[in-house]
This record gives sequence, C-alpha cells and structure tokens, in this order.
Amino acid sequence: MREDTAQEQGLDLEPPVRMEEEKEVMEEREVEIEQPLPCLSESDTRGIIKGRDLFGYVGIEAVLDQMRRKTMKAGFEFNIMVVGQSGLGKSTLVNTLFKSKVSRKSCTPNYEEKISKTVHLQSVSHIIEEKGVKMKLTVIDTPGFGDQINNENCWEPIVQYVNEQYEKYLKEELNVNRKKRIPDTRVHCCVYFLPATGHWLRPIDVEFMRRLGKIVSIVPVIAKADTLTLEERLEFKQRIRQDLQANGIRVYPQKEYDEDAEDRILNDKIRENIPFAVVGTDKEHQVNGNKVLGRKTKWGIIEVENVAHCEFAHLRDLLIRSHLQDLKDVAHNIHYETYRVKRLNESNANGVALSPLTLENGTLEKSDAESHL
Repeated sequence: MREDTAQEQGLDLEPPVRMEEEKEVMEEREVEIEQPLPCLSESDTRGIIKGRDLFGYVGIEAVLDQMRRKTMKAGFEFNIMVVGQSGLGKSTLVNTLFKSKVSRKSCTPNYEEKISKTVHLQSVSHIIEEKGVKMKLTVIDTPGFGDQINNENCWEPIVQYVNEQYEKYLKEELNVNRKKRIPDTRVHCCVYFLPATGHWLRPIDVEFMRRLGKIVSIVPVIAKADTLTLEERLEFKQRIRQDLQANGIRVYPQKEYDEDAEDRILNDKIRENIPFAVVGTDKEHQVNGNKVLGRKTKWGIIEVENVAHCEFAHLRDLLIRSHLQDLKDVAHNIHYETYRVKRLNESNANGVALSPLTLENGTLEKSDAESHL
C-alpha cells in the first residue's frame, strides 16, 4: 500500500539510496587515486611491476647471463702500478697476488738488479685466465724511485706517465672513426710500498701520495711487515693514518665514493686496516700436512695468507676479489673524467677546438692550433 501511495504521489524511494551508493564508490576511488604509486624515476611515474604481478616468466634475469658471456668472451684489462724503493719486495708481492710470475724481474731473462740513476717506468703485460675468465694484467714498475741521495722531484716521471695514459685514451675517444673497444692503458691502481721503519712517514712518502692521490687510486702497504712485532706494527699503522689525515692525503677507498650504506660498512672496515701490513713470497711450505705460501725463518713459518700473521689476504681481497671493478670505475669516472674536463676547458679557454691532431705528446702544437683557429 505504501509503495502504491508513494508512486501515486510522484515520490521515488530508490534514488536517494543510489546516490548514497554512488557517493561511497566515488569516495573509494578518490582514496585510491590519492595513494601515491611507486616511481621508477622523476620522468617515469608508472608503477613497478614485480615478478608476482606478471602473467608468466619473461626472462629479464637472463640479461645477467648475457652480460657474463659477453664479458668472458671479450675479457677485461687491469693495470696496476707498484711504487717504492728497491729491496721492499714489490716484484715478490705482485707474484704472490696473482700466484704466477708476472713481475718484470720474473719475466726478464738474465735479470740483474741495478740501481737506476733516474726513475724509469717499465711495464709488462700478461693474459691470465681462470675458469674461463680472461684478464689482461699489466704491471707497471718504477725502478729508481727513492733510491738516490737526492730524491727531489722523483715523482714527476710517474705523474707524467699517468697523465700520458689519460691523454692516449682521450685521443682515441676523439677520433672520428674510433675503435669499437678503446685499449685501456690507464693506471687503475697504484700500490705504494712503505718501509717498515716503525716511525712516521718520510717526506718523500708524504709528497708522493699527496700528488699522486689526486690523479690515481693509491693503496699504501707496509712492506716486509714481518720485521715488526705486532705492537710495533699497530703503532706504526696508527702513526701513518695520522700523517695521512694531517697532510690531506687521499687513499683508496675514499669516503665520498661510497655509493650506499652497504658499501660504507665494507669500506669502513678496509679503511681501519690501511695501510696493510703485508709479507710476500712465492714459495710453498708444508704446515700440518697442507701446502701454504710462507716465509721460513728459524722461529717458524710466516703464513702469507693467514690473517693472524699478516694482512696480505685483506690486500688481495681489496685489489682482486671485492674492489677490482670499482677501482676501474673510479679511474674512469673520477680521475679520467677530471683530466678530460680539464683538457677540454683548456682548449676552450685558448679558443682551439680539441681534436686528435692537437693532442700529440700531451701538448698543443702551434701549427695545429693555427690550423684550427
């Protein structure tokens, strides 16, 4: 009766109910719209689609396998420079790092140790293959460094060599028909050997690391650390760290290059151990039925890879197992990029277009400059 009466009077009971339902639906939609979607980047505001949201297996993760196969086919390069005065075991340590005869002394037949009157840089390259991965290793030695009575400016040939390699790479980049893969001769890491004096850094150590730290990654090590007691070693490392900080010397890894919290935690542990107290040897000895790399003394055998005896394992992990690619990235993105920007700014300031023709020997020849004006 009520419905009939309402219809007769022109009343409709359903519209208010529908309006309330539509209002609730609109409110729900507004709430959904107000919730921010996860962003990929500032320019791409679409949501992230994860594996559980896909209709099936796409195969995106196979990109890693593609990159791995491509890298294994092409191989990669690693260039390491060793600097220090004669007799600190540079060649032995390099051989120990890569467990092969890769140093200049080991590769030179009938080699005779001679004290060079000047600093001459010499390099030797090898192809090392392990589990299908090929690496072209180049070891740059600096005979004559720190061996003279007057060692003034003995770091200049080393600075010049490092800059020359940047110049070569820049020249190749500027070629119109450049190579698909530019040969990389840039120094990725410089291992600087400190004598185990137990005192402070010498003036030559401070000056070298202060200058070279601006253009290449430096990793300082205490050579032949078995000549120090554990207490002497700890005190010496603390003094060196104080000297590095007091003189504003930048050694690898720098805090400003830490990309995230995980890297910062790992690198903080490394920075606590710098400089690494190392011992090198290429001879094996029997210890408890096992063959180990070590130095035999009348008091016992110093195991090179035993962290309780020396910090060689930490150095090896840094240079090869954990930070090798990062060393190459820092060399390319930081040191080389700084050099490239400087060269381009110099060319712009002189009003000369930078080209391969103007980069011979790292200088701008007058005739080339005039031809580009």
